[in-house]
This record gives sequence, structure tokens and C-alpha cells, in this order.
Amino acid sequence: MTTTDPVVRVRDLRKSYGGFTAVDGISFDIERGETFALLGPNGAGKSTTIEILEGYRDRTSGEASVLGTDPGKGGLDWKAKLGIVLQSTGESGNVTVREQLTHFAGFYPNPRSVDETIAAVGLESKQKTLIRKLSGGQQRRVDVALGIIGNPELLFLDEPTTGFDPEARRQFWELIRSLKKSGTTILLTTHYLDEAAQLGDRAGIIAGGRLIDIGRIDEIGGADARIPVVRWREKGQLKEERTTTPAALVAKLGEKDALEIIRPSLEDIYIDLVGRHAAEEATA
Repeated sequence: MTTTDPVVRVRDLRKSYGGFTAVDGISFDIERGETFALLGPNGAGKSTTIEILEGYRDRTSGEASVLGTDPGKGGLDWKAKLGIVLQSTGESGNVTVREQLTHFAGFYPNPRSVDETIAAVGLESKQKTLIRKLSGGQQRRVDVALGIIGNPELLFLDEPTTGFDPEARRQFWELIRSLKKSGTTILLTTHYLDEAAQLGDRAGIIAGGRLIDIGRIDEIGGADARIPVVRWREKGQLKEERTTTPAALVAKLGEKDALEIIRPSLEDIYIDLVGRHAAEEATA
């Protein structure tokens, strides 16, 4: 593949189990160096799609290319170009951080320096500590270190900050941004929509096995989805109105209880898109 080819290319991807269709004809590209967030409710088809791209699951039909290779046929040389950070590694942690990374580095033809990797994830002071004695956030950093020790061209991040406190999440975001700056392409799945908004360049939203929207983070849902909402309380009742000129409406309303202007977030838009899709499916 050339440097201008998409790192991931998916066309009409389908996966069925008997009479159940988990992935129903989705198509998308991921460009080199971008962070792409794949979003959707549980059971939407995200995990199946990711597992097909990682080479762990066969597709029923359609086309898939990851780093120029069909993931269903990728050999060890292809797998060495991938970094995968699962929700849980299941590692026992009875070795130190440095020992674990040194061991894993030996599996790859062109690994990153162990020292460089430890520094990248901010664990210099913990490199001689047993993994099982680390905090949850520090153990998650080890997971990422194991994902990048092979110097991957594409990094899969599956729910990377589940269980983190707010401060730990933001520290972790800085780590992911540093990986992006180094040129790593990232495919992120997360239920935290603020995380997707902070880290993603583009996003695709899957519901019912179908890709219901795709685009830049600030364009998902279209222009209408981003129209501000003016909300206020009047005679004990909560009222709201969507308007492209919220300041003018506020001036017209004058003094009202609980008056506020709400600009829809990615989470608001996502919930609306998924909700409308579910309603349309129920009607159909």
C-alpha cells in the first residue's frame, strides 16, 4: 500500500449468524494518522466489526483491507503492524513493568525501545514495580504500552478508560494525543462520547448493524442537529425552543426562571440519531 491509501478500507461488510445479521453492509475508510471513533450501543455490531478488522473473526461477505491486507488472510508480518488494547488483558501481573515489556518486545521484528515506551506511557517511576501492585489507571497504561511496544502502524483501542476517575481519564487522553502526534493511526471504541469528541478526528455511528452516520466530529448529525436549544421555566412548566438565533430569543423572552442556552454536544446528537433509528426500525 502507498502512504496515500486508507489504512482501513471497508466495503459492504456483512456478518451473519444463522438468521441474525450482526453487521449489515457497512462501508468506511480510515486515513493514515487519523483517530477514528466507532460508536454505537451494545449489540450494534461494533465489536464484530473490530474483530473482523483485527483478523479474529471471518466476515460473511463484503470487502475489508487493513494496511493493504485482507485481515482474514493476514500473516504474522501483518499482525506485527497492529497494536491491540482490549478492555481487559487478563494478565496476572506477577512481573514488573519492564520485564513484561521486554518480554513482549521480543515478539516483534521492529519493536520500540522499552525505555522509550515506558516514558511514553509515563511509568518511569514504576518500571520496576510488579504490575499487580499498580493502580487501575497505571495498569491501563501498561496495557497501552503492550499495545504500542511493537511500533504499530494501526492501534485498536477498545473502551480504554472504562473505570477511570475524571483526572485519570484526562491524563490518559494526553497519552493518546501523543501517540497520534507520533503518526499512529487509531481506531477507538468508547461509550464515553466526550472522549470521542476529545480524541476523534472522525466518527462512525453503528446501530442495528448499520452505519447510520459518519463524518468529522463537528459535522456528525448535520447542521440541523447542532441548532442551539433555549430552555426556560414559565409558570412552573419547562419550555424549550430550537433556534439559530438564541441571543435574539433570549432578549425577546426577557427575565425567565432557569433560562439557559444549550448547544448540543456529540452525546446529545448521538442519542438523537440512535433513538430515531430505533424508532424507524420499530415502525418498519
